[in-house]
Amino acid sequence: MLIQTASPQHPFWSELLGGGYEKVAASTLAERESAAWPPFSRLALIRASATKRADAHQFLRAARQLAEPVAGGVRILGPVSAPMERRAGRYRAQLLLQCRERAGLHDLLRRLRPALEQSREARRVRWTVDVDPIELF
Repeated sequence: MLIQTASPQHPFWSELLGGGYEKVAASTLAERESAAWPPFSRLALIRASATKRADAHQFLRAARQLAEPVAGGVRILGPVSAPMERRAGRYRAQLLLQCRERAGLHDLLRRLRPALEQSREARRVRWTVDVDPIELF
């Protein structure tokens, strides 16, 4: 096998070459556990897109304001522009919800969705909720 990298000094490579897959997997899982990332927590991603950047961000700021009072153990991250901010003439942004327990995340989403559907900001954007997103792009 040939591996080409721009970062040969990165600790990942010495860990992989010195300890193999098992060591890398154990290390990665320990990192994810300490940061409370899946599989040690659950995520939901609220995505918004609009023809104006400000509209997408305003919708997600409103979503955050609606969520914070009832968030319980849910951590709210964002809103931020999507990694590929503009696509097909639309600006994209996202709000990430993280919780150690699936029930807490689902409870927040159950309360939040009707409020978002009724919000004035929702009229200017397309939005989705992705539970356990595969990717954050």
